[in-house]
Amino acid sequence: MKFSQSILLLALASFLFTTGANAASALQLQTDSKTALEQLYAANPKARDLGQKAYAILIFPTVVKFGVVMVGGQRGDGVLWEKGQVAGYYNTTSASYGPQIGGQSFSYALFFMTKEDLKGLNNSAGFNLGASPSLVVADKGVSGSASLYTLQGIKAFIFGQKGLMAGLGLQGTKISQYTPSN
Repeated sequence: MKFSQSILLLALASFLFTTGANAASALQLQTDSKTALEQLYAANPKARDLGQKAYAILIFPTVVKFGVVMVGGQRGDGVLWEKGQVAGYYNTTSASYGPQIGGQSFSYALFFMTKEDLKGLNNSAGFNLGASPSLVVADKGVSGSASLYTLQGIKAFIFGQKGLMAGLGLQGTKISQYTPSN
C-alpha cells in the first residue's frame, strides 16, 4: 500500500470513528429527524402513505459522505420512531473502496413495515444494510411517485442530497444503536 493511500485510510478511519464525539443531543436528533421526515413527506406523498402503514421508521436526518481516490466513507446519526414514540438512537457508518471523489450530505429513512422486519435491527450488534434480503430502495420516477408494490420488508428513501459525489466502489453500511448525549 502506498504512503498516500495509508494517509487516506487513516483520515477515513478518523472521520468515521471521531464524528460520534460531536454528535447531536437526543432532543436535537428528534427535532432534526421529524423535520427531515416532513421534508420527505412533502416531496413524496407516497412516502407519507407508506409511513402511515409502517410499524417503525428509522430516520437519519443528515448523513455526510466523502470519497478521495480509492477510499470513502459516510456517517450519520438517527432516531427510530415506533408508533410515534422514540424507540432508540442509531448511527450509520459506511466505508467504501473504489475510484471516487467528492462529498455530499443527504438524509435517508428506513420504513420497517412489520414487527418482524424490525427484529433484525433490534436483535443485532450491528445491522448490515446491504445484507438485508427484504430491503427495497424506493425510486422516484418521472411522475414523482415511489414505485413500491408490497407492504412487507424494509423500504428505504434517500432524499435531500447536497453536494457532488462521483464514483464506483464496493460499500458496506452498518447501523448500530447508541446513546446520544442529553
